[in-house]
Amino acid sequence: MRLSLYRRHFIAAAVLAAVAGLSTAAGAATATRAPQAGKARSILVVGDSLSAEYGLKRGTGWVALLEKKLKAEKLPATVVNASISGDTTSGGRSRLAGLLAQHRPSHVIIELGANDALRGLPLQLTEDNLTQMTQAAQKAGAKVLLVGMQVPPNYGKDYAARFADLFADVARTNKAALVPFLLKGIADAPDSTRLFQPDRIHPKEEAHPVMLANVWPELKKLLK
Repeated sequence: MRLSLYRRHFIAAAVLAAVAGLSTAAGAATATRAPQAGKARSILVVGDSLSAEYGLKRGTGWVALLEKKLKAEKLPATVVNASISGDTTSGGRSRLAGLLAQHRPSHVIIELGANDALRGLPLQLTEDNLTQMTQAAQKAGAKVLLVGMQVPPNYGKDYAARFADLFADVARTNKAALVPFLLKGIADAPDSTRLFQPDRIHPKEEAHPVMLANVWPELKKLLK
């Protein structure tokens, strides 16, 4: 079901505010090991507040749910959540080399870009940063999954389309996997406000299984 222009503007703007990191607290990197029945893999998540459990109980965000999913699927892996509220692609790019050296991941999930749009940064800069991050992770021997976002209609139809397309362009050019929209089924749900926290900005705990459901099919392909 399509949202009205007003509702789409409200929800998408709220989503962008969420990833802007209204809190100054950063999500600390965490690691939990799944059963080691086979060759272990290490999954590094580099994201913003949507992946850093902003406003949630620890262990209830989609990254923590991913750890539980891996155990249930009996896929041996270590998950490292290196997401920071308010991070941009420039911030992620500056941190990535150290994270790759420290954790030596077999898989890297990049969930960044929305804060770039909120700050009005050039689309080319965002695309260049995502490209460099993707190539750096691949050069380090990791498979990459890009997680895309969308911007509200008031940015203009052309800008919104170009922003969404840049994730697909980077993924296609670098042969990386892609999740087009992390909040599919949440921000565009018929009654989307019920899936957000009381501030109407951050997704509630019950929205995070949907976020994982958006990520899991593409990640599972890479893990298989």
